[in-house]
Amino acid sequence: MKVFISADIEGVTGCTVWDETEKGKDLYDSFVKQMTFEVKAACDGINEAGLAEITVKDAHDSGRNIDHNLLPKNTKLIRGWDGGLYSMVQGLDESYDCLMFIGYHSAASRNTNPLSHTMNTVLDYIKINGKIASEFTIHSYIAASLGVPVVMLTGDKGLCDDALDLNDNINTVAVKEGIGNSTLNIHPSLALDLIKRAAKNAVEQDMLKCLIELPHDFNLEIKYRNHKDAYRASYYPGVEKLDSNRIIYRSKDYMEVLRMMSFTL
Repeated sequence: MKVFISADIEGVTGCTVWDETEKGKDLYDSFVKQMTFEVKAACDGINEAGLAEITVKDAHDSGRNIDHNLLPKNTKLIRGWDGGLYSMVQGLDESYDCLMFIGYHSAASRNTNPLSHTMNTVLDYIKINGKIASEFTIHSYIAASLGVPVVMLTGDKGLCDDALDLNDNINTVAVKEGIGNSTLNIHPSLALDLIKRAAKNAVEQDMLKCLIELPHDFNLEIKYRNHKDAYRASYYPGVEKLDSNRIIYRSKDYMEVLRMMSFTL
């Protein structure tokens, strides 16, 4: 069995303010350790279910956060960024049996995590076919294009609820809930227990039930906080400017949507 894990930090339990996510800040070490532990818990659950080959993409900021020494020996860790279209699932391909997301967070414009954002912090939102899209959504559609089931997600409650709208067979673990500029968090050790159990269940189920349906065509709307960013992005081929801060891009090819985002975000 081959399992791919993509890990972020803004959705791990306890993480509440930007200083806790930024390398070099005082509280960063504590939360990057929790990020590592939550990934390890998922790996341990997978390994309890049987022999596995696990690839982990460190998908936060520099891509150099997770301590590989603390993960099981049957893991490979992707550090840094290759600059390709797959971004936070760099390295995913059709050979994988499933994909898991650990430590993910709500989309830009959502009030369910103080750290809500999508791909960067200069956007008000990204919508795909009229619906707010999170980093989870964007990268789950990559998995869908490859025929890889998305079997598990951990993060804030708002994102977990959104994920079940895509496919209610996905195993979710909500480790916190955003309330205004605060978070209500479960205990870090309890989070690890729940993640380990959910990961084991995720790979023991009929994983094909977790395949996400890829839309047949895409209307991608992006609203920038600064009008100059929308102006610049409007020069990408095929982009239409809706108003001073919004653009739209239409395609039937999801790889072209990803290409557009890689040049305009």
